[in-house]
Amino acid sequence: MVEEGVRVVRCGGSRLNFRRAVFSVDSKYIFCVSGDFVKVYSTTTEECVHILHGHTDLVSGILINPSNHLQLYSCSFDGTIKLWDYVDGILIKTFTIGPKLHAFFIPLHAEDSVFLTISKEEPDIFQLVSVKLPKSTSQDVEARQLTFVLDYINRSPKCIAFGNEGEYVAAVRDFYLSVYFFKKKKTCNFTLPSTKNKKNAKNKFTCVACHPKEDCIASGHMDGKIRLWRNFHSDQKYTYTCLHWHHDMVMDLAFTVTGTSLLSGGRECVLVEWRDGSEKNKEFLPRLGSSIEHISVSPAGDLFCTSHSDNKITVIHRNLDASAVIQGLVKDRSISTGLMVDPRTKALVLNGKPGHLQFYSLQGDKQLYNLDIIQQEYINDEGLTQTELTKAAFGCSGTWLATVEQRQENENELELQMKLWNYSKKTQGFVLNTKIAMPHDDHITALCFNNAESYEKPILVTASRDGHFKVWILTDDSDIYKKAIAWTCDFVGSYHKYQATNCCFSEDGSLLAVSFEEIVTIWDSQTWELKCTFCQRAGKIRHLCFGRLTCSKYLLGTTENGILCCWNLLSCSIQWSAKLNVRVMEPDPYSEHVAAVAQSSAGSDLFVFKPSEPRPLYIQKNVSREEVQWGVFVPRDVPESFTSEAHQWLNRSQFYFLTKSQSLLTFSTKSPEEKLTPTSKQLLAEESLPTTPFSFILGKHRQQQGAKLTETSENELVQLPLTENIPVITELLHTPAHVLPSASFLCSLFVNSLLLSKETKSAEEVPDDVDMEGNKESDDSDEEYDLTEKDKETNNTDLGEDAIHQLSKSEEKELRKFRKVDYSWLTAL
Repeated sequence: MVEEGVRVVRCGGSRLNFRRAVFSVDSKYIFCVSGDFVKVYSTTTEECVHILHGHTDLVSGILINPSNHLQLYSCSFDGTIKLWDYVDGILIKTFTIGPKLHAFFIPLHAEDSVFLTISKEEPDIFQLVSVKLPKSTSQDVEARQLTFVLDYINRSPKCIAFGNEGEYVAAVRDFYLSVYFFKKKKTCNFTLPSTKNKKNAKNKFTCVACHPKEDCIASGHMDGKIRLWRNFHSDQKYTYTCLHWHHDMVMDLAFTVTGTSLLSGGRECVLVEWRDGSEKNKEFLPRLGSSIEHISVSPAGDLFCTSHSDNKITVIHRNLDASAVIQGLVKDRSISTGLMVDPRTKALVLNGKPGHLQFYSLQGDKQLYNLDIIQQEYINDEGLTQTELTKAAFGCSGTWLATVEQRQENENELELQMKLWNYSKKTQGFVLNTKIAMPHDDHITALCFNNAESYEKPILVTASRDGHFKVWILTDDSDIYKKAIAWTCDFVGSYHKYQATNCCFSEDGSLLAVSFEEIVTIWDSQTWELKCTFCQRAGKIRHLCFGRLTCSKYLLGTTENGILCCWNLLSCSIQWSAKLNVRVMEPDPYSEHVAAVAQSSAGSDLFVFKPSEPRPLYIQKNVSREEVQWGVFVPRDVPESFTSEAHQWLNRSQFYFLTKSQSLLTFSTKSPEEKLTPTSKQLLAEESLPTTPFSFILGKHRQQQGAKLTETSENELVQLPLTENIPVITELLHTPAHVLPSASFLCSLFVNSLLLSKETKSAEEVPDDVDMEGNKESDDSDEEYDLTEKDKETNNTDLGEDAIHQLSKSEEKELRKFRKVDYSWLTAL
């Protein structure tokens, strides 16, 4: 049923930290995997300049082509290796390998051979194999001849490393270190104690790195120790030394290009640089925000980067100074706030870092900023009960934000707090206005604002398991010191001591619907009187929403027993019902359409319908193999123009949904490359220009001049001169700075060179010293004057340049006086 190119796509939120990031040779770009794509970012602007899309499954490895530094290799779970031109974002070649590829390596002097990690038929058993990529002019090439290298290895690329310019490969798994020498075709195995006592239980290997020029292997372990292995050419004579700073497991290791320093990272959120392999000589870059999962070094050695557990990549200078941050969608343990849209920025808002709300740009696929809600220092301890952000809602076109946070160590101890945030135009952010401790006696299940424009004062409603819903209004809280406003409780409602589970306002704000377990109650928002109740007895109400626009007289509800109900508010009766196990139901705020995602045995199915009729307008089966947990409609900046009735629901808004594994999906008609912002597309071209202010002016002037030349007709007399033809600008841009005169002297010359020179006086212009009588001319005299000027121009063209006489202002004034003399008597002769 997918028509007009509409398809389900992964729009963002993929893991940027799934594999190590890779730098370009000139350190201008950084590459990272992102689901099925490879993203190319600028290390200076943090903008995404290209999205390389072509794989059909998760990308599992990326590397620069050693024989051409402008090309990039990528491997994927789809069993293929692809070669890209990352400057233009073009797929050059596809090599079909066959099995699922988990990691990808290209050591020095490999001679067209690459090394891959593949899985055997047994589960959790992996092999390191080599394959030679054939040279062919064809775009699709098969390379299925695999050569076995090592067995029983870890699937993670952090557990395999090539050392000493590719002479050997080291692999770690559990308590074993294996080193394979290519020339000798010999394998040496080393084992650490693995007894059950607590000291040896943490000897397990976690990662490995090899010195680029010496026979030295660094391994990280669960106990936070780093071991430097030497003399490992023999099973008997090997030695190792220990470096210990991390209190928890070492998550990744990397040597610098020259091998003089070793970088390590872990859960302490600190990058440690061990210089000369000495424990006494180490440097730190602390407070990086979250656990370090990967460390990469640029080929030039001037930049490092760390990939973090909160889906972030930090670019770091050689002097351990963080210079750029590429932040993806933060994957929290649970998205309890659901998906929301900030009315001001149109950003997606949901749980981010612990205790934070993240504002995420869907267009740019990057995080805009984090809002600290709980405002407490987060302690990374699994046994500690943390304060969690559970609910949030926007109101009054983004002017107000309500959040709920809770902490519960046991059933009888519940700490509950609700905060109201006001948007400040001065600070361009949300400022805490009201803090309410224990707004309810039990967990808050729902909260919503009355966003109707007809209501001057904002209204907030909260529903709770304590059997009540509360109405909060904004009141004057001024005193003798300052004027202020604050929120206070205005009304408390209940229904037979049932737990309140959902609440929502009608589009015009006149009605409030609150569900109490299996019963739906309708309240007047002016008097807070109970108007009517609906009782379906089909299980507890799971979702509740009013219809929009022409369908505003309908109320929709879903139950835990798999029933979708539609009630008519005018007749106070059920309009229709359907058997559907709905997990997500979202109304489009800009149309009558409602999207419902139902769970089936095969996956999740999407149904789009109008409340006025039970017939679905659009059905898409298996939009996701896993359970869909949240969904939201986001308004489009530019409306689409779908004509078919089945796809008109995509015109004004775009539907996004989040799966159980926190993959963000949507329905789209554009490829990922088309979604790039115009500024990011221009980055490649702009970076080719010298980064000086004058070159920037020159480049912009050339663009404007080219546009004007296309628009200016051939008959126009005035044209702007090109800057390269102006000697002042040419001299200014090409003369060394140390021999140029002062800027004050050059300024006047530079400005005057941009002014247009007037070679001939326009006959239409009147000098300033001409008297007022010269301006009062009749139509006849104007026509006569125009003819005279045309004759004058014609005569001037016939004469040489030397014969052209330039009249002074006094001479022109005398000629104007002769024009007023009446020569009509000549006609009588």
